[in-house]
Amino acid sequence: MTDPRLTRFFDNGFKKRLIADELQIGLWLNSASPLVAELVSYTGFGWVLIDAEHAPNDLAETVAQLQVFIGSPTSVIVRPPWNDMVMIKRLLDAGVQNFLIPFVQTAEEATAAVASVRYPPRGVRGVSVGSRSSAFGMAPDYWKKIDDHIGVTVQIEHQTGYGNLADICAVDGVDGVFVGPQDLAASFGHIVDVQHADVQRLIADVPAVARRFGKAAGILASNPQEGQRYVDMGYSFVGVGSDLGLLKGAATKAAHAITGRSTKG
Repeated sequence: MTDPRLTRFFDNGFKKRLIADELQIGLWLNSASPLVAELVSYTGFGWVLIDAEHAPNDLAETVAQLQVFIGSPTSVIVRPPWNDMVMIKRLLDAGVQNFLIPFVQTAEEATAAVASVRYPPRGVRGVSVGSRSSAFGMAPDYWKKIDDHIGVTVQIEHQTGYGNLADICAVDGVDGVFVGPQDLAASFGHIVDVQHADVQRLIADVPAVARRFGKAAGILASNPQEGQRYVDMGYSFVGVGSDLGLLKGAATKAAHAITGRSTKG
C-alpha cells in the first residue's frame, strides 16, 4: 500500500496560491513552541511563518513545528537567519518547502537564493538521499521533481532593495516579494515609524511593481485592521501579527481588566 503522505511533497498549496495571487492571511511564529504552533494549526490561517531570523527558532525546534502542521490546511514558511546556501540547505533537508529570504538587495542576491533551493544543474542544493525532506528517501522521484515545488519569496527591507525592486521581481524562480516594513522605514530614516506618510507611500507602490512581473506582494501588519489596509493596497499575502504579539496583547488586557474592590454590607 502506498502511503498517501508521500504525495504531499509535490503539492505546495502556498506556492500555487502565491503564483495565482490569491489572498492569503498568515501569522508569525516567534515563540519557538511546538505546542503553540499546534494550537495555531487549528485556527484557520492560510500560512504561518517560523522565524529563525528574529526569534529563537533553531533547527530542531523548526522541525518539531513542521511536524505539527502535517495534515493541517495551513502552509508553513520559514525565514532563515540569512540568505546563505548552507543554512538554506539544512532547512531544505529538514523538510522546509517555502522560504522567505531576508534582506535581498539585488537581482544577483535573489538569483542566489533561488539557486540555493534547486538541485544541479539548475542550482547548487546539496544532495542528501536520506533526509526528512524526501521522507528519508522514500518519496518517489523526489530529487527529479521537487525543484518546481519549493517556494521562494524574498524580503525587501532596505533602500537598496527597494531601488532594485523591478530587477529583483524579474528574477526567474522568485515567486513573490515581501516588504519588511520596520527595516524599510528605518533605512529611510524613520525608525519604528512605519506609519510615517513617506514610508506608507513606499509601501503602497510595491504591489503594482510586483504585478508587472507576475509576482505577488506580501507584507507584515501589526494587527488585522492594518492588514486590511495593505490588502486594499494590493498585497495578497499578509501577516497580521505574531503568536507572542497576540499573547502579549491578551495577557496585558486580562491583567488590567478588573479594577477596584467590591464590598458588601
